Amino acid sequence: MSQDQMDTVTEMLRHSPLDLGGDDVDKQRVIFSEMMNAAPVAADAVTEKIEIGGIPAVSIRVGQGKPSVTILHFHGGVYAIGSGEDSVGLAADIARPSNARVIAVDYRLAPENPYPAATDDALAAYRGLLSEVTESSNIAISGESAGGGLAMATALAAKQAGLRLPNSLVLLSPWADLTQSGATIKTKAQVDPVIRAEALQVRANDYLAGADPRGALVSPIFADLSGMPPMLIQVGSHEVLLDDAVRLAAKAASDDVSVILDVIAGAFHVSQAFGGMLDEAKEALERVATFLAAHAE
Repeated sequence: MSQDQMDTVTEMLRHSPLDLGGDDVDKQRVIFSEMMNAAPVAADAVTEKIEIGGIPAVSIRVGQGKPSVTILHFHGGVYAIGSGEDSVGLAADIARPSNARVIAVDYRLAPENPYPAATDDALAAYRGLLSEVTESSNIAISGESAGGGLAMATALAAKQAGLRLPNSLVLLSPWADLTQSGATIKTKAQVDPVIRAEALQVRANDYLAGADPRGALVSPIFADLSGMPPMLIQVGSHEVLLDDAVRLAAKAASDDVSVILDVIAGAFHVSQAFGGMLDEAKEALERVATFLAAHAE
C-alpha cells in the first residue's frame, strides 16, 4: 500500500467543491461531471453512444478482438447526479484487464424521476442486453455507489421477471441500505472524505419520494438474495458505507450465494475510479478481472 498516494487523493477529495446533498442539484451535477472528466480517457478506449432496451447508454471497449464478457454498468451519484459518460473512465479501467465490453447506462435521476424510474430503466436496459447476446454469452452486471445498489436491484428484478441472470455481479462501494442504519455511517464519518450521512439522507428522500426505504429493490440488504449469481463486493475501510457492503455480503452468504467481500484497507469511496493514481485501485481492478474470468462459461 502506498500511503502517500492514498493521503494525496484523500486530501484532494476532502477539499472538493462537490456537495452530494447540495440544494442546487444541477450545480452539483456539473461539478461531479467536471471531476469525473478531469483526466482524459485513455487513448486505447473506444466509446460509442447507444441505446439499449430504449435506454441511452455508452458502450466502452478497450483493445481489439472479441470481448470475453459484456458488462452492464450503473454509475454512482446518490441517484441524483452522474451519467454514463461520467463513468467512462472507470468503465474503461474495468474493461481493460477484463477484456470486456462495458455498457454504462444513463438511467433517469431523482428528484425529477424518483423510484422506480431508475430500476425500471435498469431492467429495460438488461432486457435489451439479453436480446442482443446469445444464451452462451458471458454477461455481468456492475455498479459503483448508488449504481452498486442499482446493479443488485437489477439482478433481483430480473429474477422476479423470470429472466436469465448474469454470470456474476460486481458491486463497488454499494449503497445498499437507504435507511442509513449501518453503524459505520457514524463510526467512519471522520475518515470518509467523500460522503456525509446528511447528504445520503437528502438524496434518499429525493429518490424514495415516499417509497418504503426497506423495499428489496431500494435497499437490497433487506432482500431475499437466494438464487443470485456469484458476487464480488469491494469497499474501502474508510467509508461510511462500509457496513452496507459488509451486511450485503453477510446477507448473500446467509442466502447461500457465493460472495467475496474485498475490503481495501485505508481506501475511500469508489477508490477504483483512481486507477491512474493509486496502486490499490489498479490491484482492485485486477481482482475484478480475475473474478469475472472465474465465472465466465
